[in-house]
Amino acid sequence: MAEPQHLAGAAGKASPGAGEEASDPNFMTSLARGLSVIRAFTEREPNLTIADIAKITGLPRAAARRCLLTLMQLGYAGSDGRTFHLKPKILALGYSFLSSAPLATILDPLIEQVSGAVQESCSAAVLDEDDVVYIARAATKRIMSVGLNVGSRLPAYCTSMGRVLLAALPESELDAYLSRVPLKPYTERTITAVDALKRELERVRDRGFSLVDQELELGLRSIAVPIHTAAGGVVAAMNISAQAARVTCPEMEVQFLPHLHRASEEARVLLVRSRGV
Repeated sequence: MAEPQHLAGAAGKASPGAGEEASDPNFMTSLARGLSVIRAFTEREPNLTIADIAKITGLPRAAARRCLLTLMQLGYAGSDGRTFHLKPKILALGYSFLSSAPLATILDPLIEQVSGAVQESCSAAVLDEDDVVYIARAATKRIMSVGLNVGSRLPAYCTSMGRVLLAALPESELDAYLSRVPLKPYTERTITAVDALKRELERVRDRGFSLVDQELELGLRSIAVPIHTAAGGVVAAMNISAQAARVTCPEMEVQFLPHLHRASEEARVLLVRSRGV
């Protein structure tokens, strides 16, 4: 399956506005620049030159060079003399989140359980900026042309987990999202009209789940449910993805949705026990 060009950098794009100075006196520009450099590296582009980093992040070449050399001195990056790459030590940054976040800790075994029961890939994600970010994943097969792992990012508007999370936003936050995010077509099925997307999100709220049929990638279907707190808020989403040739949309609702609902309810109970949410 050929990889859509739109997805090429979806798993690790740099922060928008990374090269801009912040007016907040508490804002550390050097730290923000360093983080934008780290996020420039992706699965498709694991080796980058200083010029590459500067282009991706919007930083001056001199600033990109200083960030890279600092990361090298700290053991987070390496170089062959021309290009730079991240080193395994960088995983410690993500592990700090996973080991301290009860949400990820709770969802991981539930994701494995659901994936084992249906023999399909299962994931959990949260909304971060304008994307969904994967915080747990159990993959049985590589069903997408882009490899997905914990930390991967995908657009919210055309993914099942993203729509579940967008549907839970207050109206003002959803309107702000729709006003700033271009609804680009990933396939000919992608909803790109704001009014149509709003109607679909209303449908998601009414039904309590989202089913996306080949809008992110042809041949891929996904169904997702929200994960609630005791107070009713939505803190994450959980989905099952499958090849369209193997399962129809109605079959996904019948075969997969009950497993997702049970796991979501178990996650809600465990979250209450762990932190009284």
